[in-house]
Amino acid sequence: MENPQDIFSSNGGCLSDIVIEKYLVESKESVSHVQLACSMQDCAFPLDGTELCIWNTKDPSRQLLILRGHHQPITAMAFGNKVNPLLICSASLDYVIMWNLDECREKVLQGLVPRGTVMGSLLGKVLCLQLSPDDHVVAVCAGNKIFMLDIETQAVRAELQGHLGPVTAVEFCPWRSGTLISASEDRGFKVWDHCTGSLIYSSSVLSAYPLLSLFIDAESRQLVTGCADGQLWIFSLMDGHHYRRVARVDLRKKTETFSTRRVKSGLCSQPEESQLPSTSALGKGEQVEVTFPVLRLAPCDLSLIPNSACGCLSSENTRCVWIGSSVGLFVFNLANLEVEAALYYKDFQSLSILLARSCALRNCTVDQKVLCLLASLFGGKIAVLEINPAALVMAQQCPSMGQSLSVPASSCVLPTSPLYLGIAKEKSTKAASEQRCGHDGAVNAMCWSQDRRWLFSAARDGTLRVWSARGAELALLLGKDMFSKPIQSAQFYYIDAFILLSSGPEFQLLKYHIDTCKDEIKRYKQKSKSKLICRLSTTGAVDMTSLSAVNDFYSHIVLAAGRNRTVEVFDLNAGCSAAVKAEAHSRPVHQICQNKGSSFTTQQPQAYNLFLTTAIGDGMKLWDLRTLRCERHFEGHPTRGYPCGIAFSPYGRFAACGAEDRHAYVYEMGSSTFSHRLAGHTDTVTGVAFNPSVPQQFSSYHHVKKDMFAFPCAMTESFLRPPQHCRTVSQLATATLDGKVQLFLAE
Repeated sequence: MENPQDIFSSNGGCLSDIVIEKYLVESKESVSHVQLACSMQDCAFPLDGTELCIWNTKDPSRQLLILRGHHQPITAMAFGNKVNPLLICSASLDYVIMWNLDECREKVLQGLVPRGTVMGSLLGKVLCLQLSPDDHVVAVCAGNKIFMLDIETQAVRAELQGHLGPVTAVEFCPWRSGTLISASEDRGFKVWDHCTGSLIYSSSVLSAYPLLSLFIDAESRQLVTGCADGQLWIFSLMDGHHYRRVARVDLRKKTETFSTRRVKSGLCSQPEESQLPSTSALGKGEQVEVTFPVLRLAPCDLSLIPNSACGCLSSENTRCVWIGSSVGLFVFNLANLEVEAALYYKDFQSLSILLARSCALRNCTVDQKVLCLLASLFGGKIAVLEINPAALVMAQQCPSMGQSLSVPASSCVLPTSPLYLGIAKEKSTKAASEQRCGHDGAVNAMCWSQDRRWLFSAARDGTLRVWSARGAELALLLGKDMFSKPIQSAQFYYIDAFILLSSGPEFQLLKYHIDTCKDEIKRYKQKSKSKLICRLSTTGAVDMTSLSAVNDFYSHIVLAAGRNRTVEVFDLNAGCSAAVKAEAHSRPVHQICQNKGSSFTTQQPQAYNLFLTTAIGDGMKLWDLRTLRCERHFEGHPTRGYPCGIAFSPYGRFAACGAEDRHAYVYEMGSSTFSHRLAGHTDTVTGVAFNPSVPQQFSSYHHVKKDMFAFPCAMTESFLRPPQHCRTVSQLATATLDGKVQLFLAE
């Protein structure tokens, strides 16, 4: 098992700087199933069952404020959203009481007994409380009912019924006045209009385990709900999206991937055993699967952390969420669906609680610290932790790359570069084969040259052929003896100066010469030639599954994906591997798509550093070459068993992908959910391509043509380039597994 020093000290972090136990108290009665509460300066928890205890974090030496009024054990509490006055609501089987903390403290100073206002009585066992953003209404979740109580008049505004199990969490929608969302042990969530008491939406059963927590992100307009088995479900709350699912995340798998990446990056040693809690009662060879119940969700804004502490986190990728679980706290990124940092209680000897059953989290904007209130799973221990998110993230972020990488060439070609050798000298090259028949195997790759004069094809028969676009004549043939394995990917490179291809675990850079002279007498003699300039292998010598490079302008960067789920960056100016991204997907990447733009559009130079990857069953990811980090994860399209293609729009604003549900999906780069879902297909959509000559600034698509071909074809941008006499311009083309191509026009 990893030591705490291995986890946190490799990148300048110190254990005492990350988390401090500020306060510890033990209650006579267990508080493991009580909803705890934190505000900017106060923490609230039950003491000895019926007493409500308020501990002030600003002045820890101040005496605890103890509020008495309940005769039954307190089961839930929640702070208000306003600072003046600061309200707190507590609930038990007998009463629901609202307290004004400023008035209570004044009465204590005067020697009087503070009293609260009884909002309701005998409503049942309350598991959750939540005050509205304006502190005018409190939602009381008692059993499978939700009571909306007016704070000023103490009247019941509405009684919301519909859940089949106890309601465990409730949240007010900050941008929709009157909208309330609740989660329940019936394993679903519901959307209510609490002003009228009507049900707006009811979800299906999401999991086999109860839903325990809710969080609404106002910036991305998304709903996040957590289950008892460690699953996170994310839904879109945007108008017109009809509460569709954005992603489903397994927290346990994400933490394992996070740990694996850190081990491979050298931040910590190889763990000898699982980081999950073990059980001494199990014998050797016996294992138990431990889940991470999502007890609480809270906002986490990493943009408040200094840039030096964020490492390689981009400013657009700092909206995260705190996940409170039984074994620790996790910083989860809602954009790329990855764990950014993990804090396990067991790794800190100074902490008194190693397994929690209830927790509350709150950001402090003054010193950028986070308050965490924990209740032990066993016994009555209650602890207040102060967490430094900057130190936590800095200690666990992978180190940035030593060199700055950029897709557009930022320097001249070095004399030692294979690109320089290939351009400067053209010595005798190997003559191509004289065979002129077609391929004997399935075609793996097709690509147009930048000047549109040549089209080459690579096939399973181990050959690569370059064809003339004018007369459909074979101009160059590279035979089987040149490649040890079939060609997986191939393309023109460096503005048609080279041919770049992958075969097995290596890619080859070929210099070629195509003879365009026609000699009717010696037309049988092949004068086109090629020469191998260099070959580079992937780290670990694993077979490549995809290869990508820019041909429209000078670039020294080549991207390659391997069967070991890595993405590797090669710098051909240096002639070596520049960076490796481990665990890029849960399965091998089958396509890399760079934001190449087109000759008809221009983009900011930084935009060309973005690229997409896709893998079966793991959606599509957006990466930034400068940091080699995933910036966004798109999971709204099903691709469980067949590799479906992806494409960038010419302006880089949209990405399209195929899916197995006979639809094509279009995503906007700033959102994790799809903006368009294109129907009308008769089989799995395997390929997509944007028109390179038309900017994609539209609100909808409509179908213009279908069934153009009755055979499978390769989808490239040049396929969409319209003739000069054609007025109708198609924005997106899709190809399906049954050999049909369809065109869609944007409006």
